[in-house]
Amino acid sequence: MAFEPPQRLVRALGESAPDGDDWLEKLPELARQAVAQRELSVERVQVPGGRSSLVVLVRTADGTPAVLKLAPPRARPGSERAALAYWGGRGAVQLLEPGPPSGAGEEDASGAGGALLLERLHPDVSVRSLPEAKALLEAAGTLRRLWIEPPGPHPFETVAERTGRQARAMRASADTDAAVAPLVDAALTAREELLAAPPEHLLLHGTFRQSKVLAGERMPWLAVGPDPVVGECAFDLARLVRDRVEDLIASPSGAATTRRRIKRLAESLEVDQERLRGWTLFRAVESGVRAGRVGRPQDAELLLEFATWL
Repeated sequence: MAFEPPQRLVRALGESAPDGDDWLEKLPELARQAVAQRELSVERVQVPGGRSSLVVLVRTADGTPAVLKLAPPRARPGSERAALAYWGGRGAVQLLEPGPPSGAGEEDASGAGGALLLERLHPDVSVRSLPEAKALLEAAGTLRRLWIEPPGPHPFETVAERTGRQARAMRASADTDAAVAPLVDAALTAREELLAAPPEHLLLHGTFRQSKVLAGERMPWLAVGPDPVVGECAFDLARLVRDRVEDLIASPSGAATTRRRIKRLAESLEVDQERLRGWTLFRAVESGVRAGRVGRPQDAELLLEFATWL
């Protein structure tokens, strides 16, 4: 069958692709190779799918339903594979193979090593389908199960390393856009203070939100799509605070709802409330500035308005 990438993926990767990156052009052939190497039967490409990978619903040679996920090298699929293997299905989707088939490198330049074979969940049913209060409760409970001591030594980025790269990009944007400079300054100050004395160094999901928690058979809810990082729990929880940000911005009580959400999540997961507020500020400003940089002004406006409430 034809492995045409969904338009959502084409747009998202097009925004962030470095000059000369041709992974999208290679993707149909990479998908065919990955299917052949694993002797899979293809059902369909998941549409609209994600923003960083192609998701294909498949069956293994023995008929087991599975998912084949292909991501470009810049999405660090090798790091995702390592985290999923380490979690071993505890709170997260199960990895069905420990590494790429023979001949496919971990994250070679062609992208051949960026294929993951995963247990089949219900791709169209995330916790976002639940009422907001229940969705937050279920998402937080799932996230808690992922927070464990990392292996030593480990292959994962640290929060300091990841946010250091982000901070440099934020400073560059602030230098060319005076309107965002005050929020960027506040976010960078918060980052410096938070990194001075982190309370723990645990393996984190890295990009957790409600849409990253899908219904399963083995467990009611399981996390998918990690971009793993090692650091403090408040960093991981911060992205969840702004879930359904469009609804928050549209509500006259959005600011108050956000403050209550921070308090509720911090208390339920035993995270320091001020540290959660600080990381929520940093991550909202970083996302907003990045959205503006890649030409998504509406998203940038929503995120930066949200950040002013913090």
